[in-house]
Amino acid sequence: MMSFFSQPLYRTPSTPTPITPRLFRHRRHMSDPPVTNPSLLVRLRDPSDSPAWDTFSQIYEPLIYAFCRKSGLQEADARDVTQDVMVSVISAIQKFEYDQSHGKFRSWLYRVVRSKLANYFNKSKKQPRGSGQTIVNQMLNEQPGAEEEQAFDKEAEQRVFEWACEKVRTEFEAKTWQAFWRTAVKQEKAGAVAEAEGMSVGAVYIAKSRVVKRLQAVIHEASEWTA
Repeated sequence: MMSFFSQPLYRTPSTPTPITPRLFRHRRHMSDPPVTNPSLLVRLRDPSDSPAWDTFSQIYEPLIYAFCRKSGLQEADARDVTQDVMVSVISAIQKFEYDQSHGKFRSWLYRVVRSKLANYFNKSKKQPRGSGQTIVNQMLNEQPGAEEEQAFDKEAEQRVFEWACEKVRTEFEAKTWQAFWRTAVKQEKAGAVAEAEGMSVGAVYIAKSRVVKRLQAVIHEASEWTA
């Protein structure tokens, strides 16, 4: 399994990139054929399945690391807690039975992250930098609130979108990507984008459609563990 720490550190953008869930959430219809690909969560039970573990790490390690940093941990400590979470996932996934009626996978992961952070603060007796008191530690020892979990869920959704963009970006010409990015993400008018990029309005819509379809396909590949 490749850790994202062997790669350049994930940096949270100073201005978070807005996502448009309506465009990027895959929705299956009654008429769609059954999904025949093996569950990605089942694939994670095989420690030798490097592609599955690499994808999981690329999506979730940056998310966990960012959550730790927001909780007040310094870089090295955030790395340690992130790796501790991943070790727990590796151990638990062998017995993990995915059943959406019992809750989402991300909800389970969130509880693991909170537990590891609480353990860190309780064991080290350290407080988040600049807090001056035990507020964060107390919150972590309490049951997670709905708003807290929803915030983590949104950040996870954002990370999945970022990961998908990283994965497919080089598949498209710069002009095609810009047409998609400016219309779908930045919500600019197609006419203005067409003029700025030297394209027809029709070409802008086609470019946007091509990239969106590709992103939807990539996100769907991971949908069974990003739900």
